Amino acid sequence: MKILLIGNPNVGKSVIFNRLTGIDVISSNYPGTSVDFTKGFITISGTRHELIDVPGTYTLEPTCKAEEIAVELLKEGDIVINVMDATNLERSLNLTLQLIKQKIPFVTALNLFDEAEHTGISIDVEKLERILNIKCIPTCALTGVGINKLVNSLEEVKVSDFDFDNENRWNTIGEILRETQRIKHKHHTFLETLRDYSIKPVTGIPILLGVLVLMFLIIRFVSEGIIEQISNPLFNSVWTPVLVKLSAVLQNNEMLSKLLFGEFNTAINYETSFGLLTTGLYIPIGIVLPYVFSFYTFLALMEDSGYLPRVAVMMDTTMHKAGVHGFSIIPMLLGFGCNVPGALATRILETRKEKFITATLLSIAVPCMALQAMLFGLLGSYGYKGLLIVFATLVVVWFVVGNILKHTVKGTSPEMFLEIPPYRLPYFKGIAKKVFMRIKWFVKEAIPFMLLGVLLANFLYAFEILQGIEKITSPLFVHCLGLPKEAVGALILGLLRKDLAVGMLIPLQLELNQLIVASVVLAVYFPCVATFSVLIKELGIKDMLKSVLIMLFTAILTGTVLNQILKII
Repeated sequence: MKILLIGNPNVGKSVIFNRLTGIDVISSNYPGTSVDFTKGFITISGTRHELIDVPGTYTLEPTCKAEEIAVELLKEGDIVINVMDATNLERSLNLTLQLIKQKIPFVTALNLFDEAEHTGISIDVEKLERILNIKCIPTCALTGVGINKLVNSLEEVKVSDFDFDNENRWNTIGEILRETQRIKHKHHTFLETLRDYSIKPVTGIPILLGVLVLMFLIIRFVSEGIIEQISNPLFNSVWTPVLVKLSAVLQNNEMLSKLLFGEFNTAINYETSFGLLTTGLYIPIGIVLPYVFSFYTFLALMEDSGYLPRVAVMMDTTMHKAGVHGFSIIPMLLGFGCNVPGALATRILETRKEKFITATLLSIAVPCMALQAMLFGLLGSYGYKGLLIVFATLVVVWFVVGNILKHTVKGTSPEMFLEIPPYRLPYFKGIAKKVFMRIKWFVKEAIPFMLLGVLLANFLYAFEILQGIEKITSPLFVHCLGLPKEAVGALILGLLRKDLAVGMLIPLQLELNQLIVASVVLAVYFPCVATFSVLIKELGIKDMLKSVLIMLFTAILTGTVLNQILKII
């Protein structure tokens, strides 16, 4: 089925087209002319249909070449989406009545409906539908409001039986306006003003940056408080005595004891012992879970207040540069707290292409909260230069790799359908339930994979596989990355915990440029074993291996280029 999108110029028709089709579209010249039209595809109830963005026209009685092409294309279509300007209903109704006279099946999108309300224009949509006998959907192409409902209404498309004298068309339009439209002076409320400011990039991006800074400060304060006041006392005072007694029972079985407890005597270093019952439980429960709790709480507040959907819409254009849509910002934001829930959140994305690109970019260029804290500790004493270079490099890598993957990974990235709610006070009982369900999801999904990862790491160490990798890769690290061979062990440890690997760089007394290169390479290559394990489950082994190759190549290339640039400056 061929669907046509038709309307006056400058009514937001092309924006609606982009929302309906996503990013994979084709722009063509109409045969024998230089007039452009755009076509893409839309999926309705599982069936793919062609959608054509017809050149803007005021009338079906052509006065220029573009309007002639619009009339010609109209003959080829099966159904029509008529885009009207809710702020200028009179002008739009002229084209709408002409479509009705042609007995063309169509639905109407009353676009710019929010702007009409802001300017004091009130439209009785139900009465307009009854008069025209056509489905009318209020929409806002900028935010996506009504787009999902518009798609669903395409299954109810019909020919209108509204009858009028074509010669008195403008009189008919006047009568319709008197029945359906009221105009009054109206000032924006504070929340309406904030809503507008938080979705426009010029003002919305500074607001987003402020929210992110506040988020990081709150999450770090809450998470570290939980770790110091709850996690560490529980593990040190309650769990350690249990492990000491259990180790005494298993003291004759050295292999099993090392697997379960790692390296310890009477004191346990839960971060570095690498036992299933020590590091395997402490990292996901004692370290990661507090960050997950605080981050999910903050995320739920942003969702229920109505802010998070605006972030997704505002970032939609930017995310398209990486071949995904605005929803991918959610895994990215989660990844800044902890990459594990970020990896788990990729399941909200619709297609394999989106999941693959998002998961790869998340692993490459989104440092978790723990890694950020270690980077600040490692480079902070040198001032902001080192930190700025590291994070600026990650931003560049995100854009470059994302753009390459956008054009090389097969598949589609359909547009998101997202309703934008008004700002409202969160329902705290609902937030508590939402956070509880997400934490339950995290515990169920992540901890088993973390234990599996620790088991795998112990296996690699026991059979000296990692030591072999260290010997093989040390020349590469020394000559290309400008790092001493001792740094190889720290970077390999990053497979288990990137933040601990950063900490292992401290005793090496590296120069600032070396620390910058090592930090970037560590952030870009493999995710920690917990994230790695989850991504295997989410992407499958085949796609995960492809992602790993991309990570390795990107880390080596980025580190090498950055090393040479730093030598120059």
